[in-house]
Amino acid sequence: MTLGSAKRAGPGLARRLSLADAVMVGLGSMLGAGVFAAFAPAAAAAGSGLLIGLAIAAVVAYCNGIASAQLAARYPESGGTYRYGRHRLGPVWGFLAGWGFVIGKTASCAAMALTFGAYCWPAHPSAPAVAAVVICTAVNYLGITKTAWLTRLLVIVTLAALAAVVVAALGGGHADPANLSGWSSGGLLGITQAAALLFFAFAGYARIATLGEEVRQPDRTIPLAIPLALGIAVGVYALVGAAALAAVGPTTLAQSAAPLAAVTRSGALSWLTPVVQIGGAVACAGVLLSLLAGVGRTIVAMARDHELPHVLAAIHPRYRVPHRAQIGLGCTVTAVVSIADVRGVIGFSSFAVLTYYAIANIASFTLPSPGRRWRRPLAAVGLAGCALLALTLPLTTLLTGAAVLACGLLGRAVRKRVSGLTV
Repeated sequence: MTLGSAKRAGPGLARRLSLADAVMVGLGSMLGAGVFAAFAPAAAAAGSGLLIGLAIAAVVAYCNGIASAQLAARYPESGGTYRYGRHRLGPVWGFLAGWGFVIGKTASCAAMALTFGAYCWPAHPSAPAVAAVVICTAVNYLGITKTAWLTRLLVIVTLAALAAVVVAALGGGHADPANLSGWSSGGLLGITQAAALLFFAFAGYARIATLGEEVRQPDRTIPLAIPLALGIAVGVYALVGAAALAAVGPTTLAQSAAPLAAVTRSGALSWLTPVVQIGGAVACAGVLLSLLAGVGRTIVAMARDHELPHVLAAIHPRYRVPHRAQIGLGCTVTAVVSIADVRGVIGFSSFAVLTYYAIANIASFTLPSPGRRWRRPLAAVGLAGCALLALTLPLTTLLTGAAVLACGLLGRAVRKRVSGLTV
């Protein structure tokens, strides 16, 4: 009996979610704050070529989502690629995936907080960014999580804000189609770099893959929900990106920490700017809350396996949350917010998360043919895409990310040797 079948033999979650529900979960995970920030560094890298980069990022995201769905069907347990890597490739690969997720999503938390600050108080973004981290950490400490209705509300608010951007960009009297043809001097390298940065905007897209125990007819629903949700998100992002480029051009877009607010502010419909600012801030806060909770639980899973200091595995006796992990994570994100800029943390996050999904694709490739839902070439394309995008990020980002991953592996080896545990 496989681990997956063993898991299914016990009590399972209620299968309440329909195809529409699964698509909404995916949209709630993707149509978040990333779109409010990622266009700026992408425009700096590729100019108007960022739209091609968006398409490349979407293809890689689709392959990664399929790999995650296939693994989730085989191993329906929490922990994501950290668990899949341990099962299929061994403990070291599992640790590398988990460590990549933790550091990458910690950087994502910082990016969301900084973007929140940029949309709330453009002149002094650090203060509201720190406040957002403190409040979201406290909310998670108390065990308050996002519910299904709140997810739908966040999607509606985000879509309303993005609609305001498109209306202001195309109806403000300053849109110029010529702005869509101005590629940067970076050429193909700039486009792939933009794709790596825009990959950040799809953070959370594989959430659908974890719904195997909660959706009706998962064999049919999950394969349909992933491309549907991803297709809708890509369509929305492409429309917003094209409208923003037409309105202000890639140079202006690249220079702003709150690029979509800059778009609405530039034309005759600038009175829509507060709608975009509120929508961006709400989306950032919702994503930040979810990210902090998700990273905290991955830290707990790794600490229980002694892959991180075991003290972080503690659960609060009253609130039933990983309080030490949450407090440590909140302090780390606050420190990063205080010293880093949003573009740097977006690049670092993309590198670490691309590493995480590269391991997911390798693990998916090793699954035996009986019971496979998708063919191996998709995993190979996903792995190649992750490697290409990661390696074309700025050299400083690449070196920093590799160094942090190496430090994690070194620290793991030292802990195992000192404690006498098997590596």
